[in-house]
Amino acid sequence: MRGHRDMSKSCLYFMGNKMITGAIRGQVDQIWNTFWSGGVSNPLSIIEQITYLLFAKRLDDIQTAKEAQANLLGEAIEEPIFEKGQNDLRWSRFKDFEPERKFNVFKDEVFPFIKSLNGRAGSSYTKFMKDAVFIMPNPALLDKVVNMINDIPMQDRDTKGDLYEYMLSKIATAGQNGQFRTPRHIIKMMVQLTAPTPKDIICDPACGTCGFLVAAAEYLDDHHKEIMRDDELKEHFHHHMFHGSDFDSSMLRIGAMNMTLHGIDNPMIADRDSLSEDHADKRDAYTLILANPPFKGSLDYDGTAKDLLQVSKTKKTELLFISLFLKQLKPGGRCACIVPDGVLFGSSKAHQQIRKALVDDQKLDAVISMPSGVFKPYAGVSTAILIFTRTDSGGTDKVWFYDMQADGLSLDDKRDEIEANDIPDIIELYQQYKEGKGDFSDKKAKAFTVEKQEIADNKYDLSINRYKEIEYEEVEYEAPMVILDQLDALEVDIQKDLKELRGML
Repeated sequence: MRGHRDMSKSCLYFMGNKMITGAIRGQVDQIWNTFWSGGVSNPLSIIEQITYLLFAKRLDDIQTAKEAQANLLGEAIEEPIFEKGQNDLRWSRFKDFEPERKFNVFKDEVFPFIKSLNGRAGSSYTKFMKDAVFIMPNPALLDKVVNMINDIPMQDRDTKGDLYEYMLSKIATAGQNGQFRTPRHIIKMMVQLTAPTPKDIICDPACGTCGFLVAAAEYLDDHHKEIMRDDELKEHFHHHMFHGSDFDSSMLRIGAMNMTLHGIDNPMIADRDSLSEDHADKRDAYTLILANPPFKGSLDYDGTAKDLLQVSKTKKTELLFISLFLKQLKPGGRCACIVPDGVLFGSSKAHQQIRKALVDDQKLDAVISMPSGVFKPYAGVSTAILIFTRTDSGGTDKVWFYDMQADGLSLDDKRDEIEANDIPDIIELYQQYKEGKGDFSDKKAKAFTVEKQEIADNKYDLSINRYKEIEYEEVEYEAPMVILDQLDALEVDIQKDLKELRGML
């Protein structure tokens, strides 16, 4: 782990894709290159096509497990995925067909079969297949990719999840509507800071590839082993805990598969515009929201949920999403969200309204300022993390600020690993703060607190530079006449050297 503190558990949790062996990473890279050379170059399209194949393989694995259980018990297979006469649709069969037959069977039979499942086979993924398109251009490409996927060892759930996350990391272009992939180590930091519990109901109202929900599930698996030993908690984990929504069907397919491969049977993923009046029903519903909502764009007042406009009348999506989080949280629920810096210091009435609501009406816990390179190569925008609790009765007496200057990666487009990393420090110091430990009165430090009244006096400005004290070093210079004398002496030396040079010519 990059960093400067001995925090073994946090360090393991932050390693993410490093758990994949170099050999498997090489296999994924090879699959990726095969698509490129085969004429499929859009990263999202590549991931979608791989997703369809992974799901076809998973269906066969599920059927095989059902058959083994039925044979053991001497009973009929319960809710079989494949009926009699559909054996050719199973991965274990069609993977060995010659390329032309394999291509025709997958295109004309397997793919339509997957699309027709519509929520059967225990996965929300199938609900988002109606708009799916199979775009493999030829039998040779499908044959190569199927053989490569078949050679990757995916018996272990963690390997499947890490493998898919590694593929998602290859999305190197920003999406429309302000979407771009949140770095996995930033997601994990936010999950660590909010510490999900086994009874939480967790939501990301702009879920994209479901990175926040997956990270929350991983955190729970790591820190609360009792979930899988308790039938009630296990049921909640698989069917009621995780909620997400997005209006991009491609992202929903990829996100639902991401959760499926991370071992969550039935996440509640919905195709919906969370800000619209048409979907204003999910209120007072969740105990934890983790999100990086779209920063760009604005909405029409007519289409925006009316209760959100009551919090802050604005067309800006980044402000409307904060209003949404407050409405969707249950009282006592908490939120960690990423916002552009403009939210912290914007001078419009709407900006000040939303900040005032967080400070005066709710409990604003923390503002973590992040450097502008965190989202490169997608964007160079400066951002911050807000952590708050819905109380509807105030509770903010002071706010914890942290000036993050490094995240373990270079802040240029390359994002290479470096030694400097504030993330372990942020987690450790925030934990101290929450426990009432530590002294955070020094505003020259990276972490410090600001009293509520001081924030109110500054028009609820939440930018860290408003409150951080910069320590200037006093530099003593020579008196002006001494400096002039030194310049005269230099001039004499220069003229002497020039004279010598002329004598040599």
